[in-house]
Amino acid sequence: MNTTKLTGKNILITAGAQGIGEAITKHFIDSGANVAIHYFSSADTANQLVAYATSKGQQAVAISGDLTKEADANTLVYKTVENFGSLDILINNAGSLVARKMLNEIDADFWHKVLDINLTSMLFVTRAAAPYLAKNENSSIVNLASLAGRKGGHPGSLAYSTSKGAILTLTRALSAELGPQGTRVNAVAPGLILGTSFHNTHTTKESAAATTAGIPIQRAGNADDVARAVVYLASEYNGFITGATLDINGGVYNM
Repeated sequence: MNTTKLTGKNILITAGAQGIGEAITKHFIDSGANVAIHYFSSADTANQLVAYATSKGQQAVAISGDLTKEADANTLVYKTVENFGSLDILINNAGSLVARKMLNEIDADFWHKVLDINLTSMLFVTRAAAPYLAKNENSSIVNLASLAGRKGGHPGSLAYSTSKGAILTLTRALSAELGPQGTRVNAVAPGLILGTSFHNTHTTKESAAATTAGIPIQRAGNADDVARAVVYLASEYNGFITGATLDINGGVYNM
């Protein structure tokens, strides 16, 4: 058996059955980990991933929930630990643009909805998971931010970009707070990642082509590009990296 640093580790992935989340879950399964796959609507894919993990002799469970509800977030973490006995790694992947709306179109309900889905849900899950992560000498959290959080996003993504920018700061703040308990906290900021429902829904072919033309390596990203980086940051190969955001954008933006 090919063992990795992640063999036998217990991992919770929010929105782990669609788009980038699905790729992340697959990469963790292929690394020998046990996976708790949170889903909101993608029950079929979640169950397929559970079957895939089980076929490799690993533990897996699919758990549904609306993470904007504190009780659902708490239950998700509780069920994960109930199934596996412990928690090593948390991947905060759940998030959505919801819709493109300009400043003058954004009402309070829309603003709160976007921030709740992208930011408040992350707070709820992380807060519930932190005491379990603390029980391990090496534990880690990876948050999904976005290039939009760095640059401000395309028109109509004001609320989304703001929430993703906040995740960059949340990551730094959590790394300082959770460092003493042995938990590293990092983020990834993906640029244009095609082939996911996110861009299939919110990005026109013309817009994607225009964006791709400005990418130095002359291609858009894919979900596996992000998943590899997430697995790297989550694993213990890099025990001194915390509070960092890894930009995955083909060279469009660098600090």
